[in-house]
Amino acid sequence: MKIDKVLNGFIPESRGRDGLALAVLLARQARAALSVAVVQPPRWQPPGPARADEGAWLGYLREQAEATLEQARELAGPEAEYIVGSHKGSGRGLVELARKQDADVVVIGSAPGGARGRIGLGSTADQLLHSSSVPVLLAPRGYGDAPPPEFERLTLAYRRGPSADGAVKAAARAAVLLDVPLRLVTLVVSSGRTAKIEREMLESLREQAIADLKAAARGQRRRIQVEVEMLEGGSVKQGLDSCEWLPGELIICASSNTGPLRRVFLGDTSLKIIKAAQRPVMILTRQPGKQ
Repeated sequence: MKIDKVLNGFIPESRGRDGLALAVLLARQARAALSVAVVQPPRWQPPGPARADEGAWLGYLREQAEATLEQARELAGPEAEYIVGSHKGSGRGLVELARKQDADVVVIGSAPGGARGRIGLGSTADQLLHSSSVPVLLAPRGYGDAPPPEFERLTLAYRRGPSADGAVKAAARAAVLLDVPLRLVTLVVSSGRTAKIEREMLESLREQAIADLKAAARGQRRRIQVEVEMLEGGSVKQGLDSCEWLPGELIICASSNTGPLRRVFLGDTSLKIIKAAQRPVMILTRQPGKQ
């Protein structure tokens, strides 16, 4: 995974500031270029006499874009590139801009209405998380109020499968680039029941999870510090809440194995992790893997 160019989708709201703060942090630590984008509605083409209003509409869009980008400049500084895109859907507009700008990751804030410190998914995130050709990074609500000075660790939610090796390699490359350690965690969801057969199955799952984690970490320790941890709980949220999270933590998830290759495609487990996480979450694109 390379991070040479970061694209941020900005809106003049607190969630826009959350995403921009995260994008600035990532670009700075990765020594990457930063582009800040505003995605506007498409050009209005009214019929008949109403065409006289088209110029006023375009003028209004320009004014809105300039005012929004001025807010972004105050937060990100003059070094960033500021661009305007046009699309009916803001997420699909960011997908197009990421392709045109040759971006390596797209960063946005949480949808409105979610709990503080958590990530809410709206239409923009939904479009990105089912079609982006580059990883998507989501900031929790309120992240911009007190962002950490730097990333301290990357945590990859690991699950053995066809694309697992690719996800580990991508996370390890990102850890090297950001000069931080990598943690591999596996979530074991337990029912809490006490029947003997269920206890035996759970113990077998634990042993297999630890073995898988150790095997995944073994090939990466030559170039980066790697630790492994098994998380357990009655749900994904309980599992995530059971371990320590550094202020400068960044969580990484793989895309679903059923999605299109080289696209982000959100799976059920990754969706649960996003909703339960209290740190930024990056969803990788799906890469070819062993079947």
